[in-house]
Amino acid sequence: MDQRSMFETSLSEPLAARLRPRTLDEYFGQKHLVGDGMVLRRLIESDQISSMIFWGPPGVGKTTLARIIAKHTKCEFIDFSAVTSGIKEIRTVMKQAEDNLVFGERTILFVDEIHRFNKAQQDAFLPFVEKGSIILIGATTENPSFEINGALLSRCKVFVLHALEKDELVDLLMRAIKEERGFGKMRVDIDPKLVEAIAVFSNGDARTALSTLEMVVLNGKMGSDGGVTVTEKTVEQCTSKKSLLYDKNGEEHYNIISALHKSMRNSDPDASVYWLARMLEAGEDPLYVARRVTRFAAEDIGLADPRALEIAVAAYQACHYIGMPECSVHLTEAVVYMAMAPKSNALYMAYETAKKDAIEQIAEPVPLAIRNAPTKLMDELGYGRGYQYAHNTDEKLTNMQCMPDSLLGREYYKPTEQGVESRFAERLSQIKTWKKEHNGK
Repeated sequence: MDQRSMFETSLSEPLAARLRPRTLDEYFGQKHLVGDGMVLRRLIESDQISSMIFWGPPGVGKTTLARIIAKHTKCEFIDFSAVTSGIKEIRTVMKQAEDNLVFGERTILFVDEIHRFNKAQQDAFLPFVEKGSIILIGATTENPSFEINGALLSRCKVFVLHALEKDELVDLLMRAIKEERGFGKMRVDIDPKLVEAIAVFSNGDARTALSTLEMVVLNGKMGSDGGVTVTEKTVEQCTSKKSLLYDKNGEEHYNIISALHKSMRNSDPDASVYWLARMLEAGEDPLYVARRVTRFAAEDIGLADPRALEIAVAAYQACHYIGMPECSVHLTEAVVYMAMAPKSNALYMAYETAKKDAIEQIAEPVPLAIRNAPTKLMDELGYGRGYQYAHNTDEKLTNMQCMPDSLLGREYYKPTEQGVESRFAERLSQIKTWKKEHNGK
């Protein structure tokens, strides 16, 4: 009776808990830290672990990695929550850690959401970290530079954990389907495309991926042979979206980002927001969208509205800080701004034209007047001779030649009259007029 109860309890555990990796070889993702020969793996395998902070989004393996470290290094592992614990609890745990040390046993104190501790609570760890009574491993989804006290942070090595790639999540899900600890005994029939759809929906979060898989399997169609069939409709219902309509690595991915770009260029805010929503709700990485919007700000707006680039960069930072789904409104603000802003591709055309000349005339020497002369030999060779310092003139202008001789008179930047760029056009006209009048003087 007791045995059956224990067995049933094990099966009733969530899939993510049952499948939690027990060794580094079972661990998914973070190859830049725990791959063969990588720094954290070497520290773990050589048992040279010191206090550290794991910084990364939810569901990427911060807690799991801490548990693996504790098991590998044969330390006592104390799981400590910053949400439910205060200074009294910290002191109790520290006393336990010092008692363990007397018997030669080290203690790893894992503090989840360490950024939630206030300054006094964080300071309570300091003397014990300094003495080596504990090895502190803190986990945070927030930038530790801003959320963790400098004194404590300086005593910890920060390791950045990344959201899992789609292929890593697919491998994890397939392991869950086949392995006995997962659904290996149930003979789950699921199309690989549906597994990919779950991986895309999970947006780099392994816990979300496994929880979603568990939901779709438990809601799958039970066959007469005891097997379970997962359909596209079941996946759509469990994810509340049609993830299959969008392939992040396929043609539709490029079609929709093109649609967003061209809608903004055509000053259509409604279409821009729609295509943005199509991408985000299908699981697209918001940072990818933010990068494309940042490119658009310079390529299609440029100096017609210099604020566009600031808005785009701010949106990227917001996406980086808080992620989906909260950052969707920041991207909406950015794409609507881009759609409504005056348009100019003058900067794009300037670079493309200059690039052509740079490639074809790559050996053109820099005029001597605008070369630096850090050595006596360079000075003797005429480097910097004839240089005119614009700030020494009333107009802050000189007639000094900065182009190679073969490109003299070539024009790349041709400002439009759109938005603020009209002021740049006027200023450029004044500069050219002045230089023409003072040519040779």
